[in-house]
Amino acid sequence: MNKCVFAERMKNFQASDIAAILKVTADPEIISFAGGLPAPELFPIEELKEVVAQVLEKDGTKALQYSTTEGYAPLREKIASRMNRKYQTRLESGNIMITTGSQQSLDLLGKMLIDDGDVVLCESPTYLGALSAFNGYNPRYVEVETDDYGMVPEALEEALTREKRAKAIYVIPDFQNPTGKTWTVERRKAFMDVISRYDIVVIEDNPYGELRFKGEVPPSLKSFDKEGKVVLLGTFSKIFCPGMRIAWLCADGDIYEKFAYLKQAADLHSPTLSQYEINAYIDMYDLDAHVARLIDVYKKRCNVMIETMKVEFPSSVSFTIPEGGLFTWAILPETLSARDLLMTCLEKKVAFVPGGAFFPNGGHENTLRLNYSNMPPERIIRGIQLLGEAIKEHLR
Repeated sequence: MNKCVFAERMKNFQASDIAAILKVTADPEIISFAGGLPAPELFPIEELKEVVAQVLEKDGTKALQYSTTEGYAPLREKIASRMNRKYQTRLESGNIMITTGSQQSLDLLGKMLIDDGDVVLCESPTYLGALSAFNGYNPRYVEVETDDYGMVPEALEEALTREKRAKAIYVIPDFQNPTGKTWTVERRKAFMDVISRYDIVVIEDNPYGELRFKGEVPPSLKSFDKEGKVVLLGTFSKIFCPGMRIAWLCADGDIYEKFAYLKQAADLHSPTLSQYEINAYIDMYDLDAHVARLIDVYKKRCNVMIETMKVEFPSSVSFTIPEGGLFTWAILPETLSARDLLMTCLEKKVAFVPGGAFFPNGGHENTLRLNYSNMPPERIIRGIQLLGEAIKEHLR
């Protein structure tokens, strides 16, 4: 077979060490803190059996047919209402587009906004899946200083003033991936004040916002948006079932219209059957009650992980204490490499994600991300004990 001549953009796509780690964690003996996986035992399987039967009985011919690019109208109405109730937005169903996971939104937004060499501003660190999606469009990343309260407004202003080719800002204000941190309301307002002075699109990714363990739900950036600059992403993957691949994008005007063109070209529409099933589930059962069960379990697992880390980790290791979401973030002494540490941990049957992958411009190899939602408490305790042992071995 002749050698295939690939497009230039394929140089930006390479097998990552993260993908290799996740393959390793398929081993059931591995105690995995690596993925961002929900707890599978909490999937509402019995309820979905009834939902599927009803959908096929009542609407089978429609649910199994092609649909509109924008998505199933009753579900879009429910999503808009839910977002308005939880995040103080003022959305209508016409602002909502159903997508095939949030990853599709990130990919198509990259295609819509980024030309070769354009600048994407992001938190430091940021979600590596977003970087993977944007990389195909060859951007240059500018990491904006980010502290415990969120993106630093002065640093954002300086970057926007300096970077004339800045086209988009990508942020996760709620239980950020990878750090687990949440922006304060004051930072959100300051951020929106800064962007109001620039011609820039903000991508607000919010897959974890409903998984709050304590405190009040802050308003979304979109709730402060008066000019249609903010594109808000949400998903059923973390609050319901990721295998259904149903998420949504909230946008206005030209952004919504152009996104619809790109989505139609990409896949025509997201799975019709999954949309009908989720809509029927919300009609037949209490989605908020289901999310409350997730919160109860994840809160307990987070507490178990944090308390075990306090005991098992050396005092030279710091870590975040999240108020929700799926992750905590640890910072090792600068002399340690989390990638080297991972090799030791895999021998002990423990996995995590080294933090360097979350920094688009490299560095910070003394960091790591830990997920607590997927493992039961007894495995969390044992895994953190083994991780603590490995850190101490490397320090010695």
